[in-house]
Amino acid sequence: MAKRATAEVLVVCTGNAARSVMAGYMIEWLADQAGRHDLSVSTAGTLAVDGQPMSLRTRAALATIAELAHVPVGSHRSRQLVVGDVDRATLVVAMEADHVRFVRRRHPHAAARTATIRRLCRDLPGGPSPLPDRLAGLELAAVELGDDEDVSDPAGGDDAVYVACAGELWSLCRELVPRL
Repeated sequence: MAKRATAEVLVVCTGNAARSVMAGYMIEWLADQAGRHDLSVSTAGTLAVDGQPMSLRTRAALATIAELAHVPVGSHRSRQLVVGDVDRATLVVAMEADHVRFVRRRHPHAAARTATIRRLCRDLPGGPSPLPDRLAGLELAAVELGDDEDVSDPAGGDDAVYVACAGELWSLCRELVPRL
């Protein structure tokens, strides 16, 4: 039996400091728990300062998810989204519609494989067909984007805002991973 090709999942937010970091760890952990060793997960930001460590609030919010409380998360460093990231990605998972718009403007060749996490949870069919084929059926480059697709940025918020964001992302990632 042939081994399935690895799908490269790139998770994007603005600063690569909170939402994409949390979602990246969540997708990676959930995929591992499901035995989905064919998925590779990376994160980046549309307006990131390279090399910044994960914030204490992000780290604390991740720890409120019982399943992730003991997952080592200390090695993360923020990264600006670059062409190579987008070129390698089978799927670009954005945290808000503006991130999708950014990819459409800067990396139009990736528009057909870029969507918000909410849209993917709603529209991406699961199943045995290869992920690129299922993405092509969504015609993502042409979909109209709405702000109702956004996961709110917790930056500048207190601990409760970060915890709420982590809880929201945990629910979304638990929906997304089985579809990948």
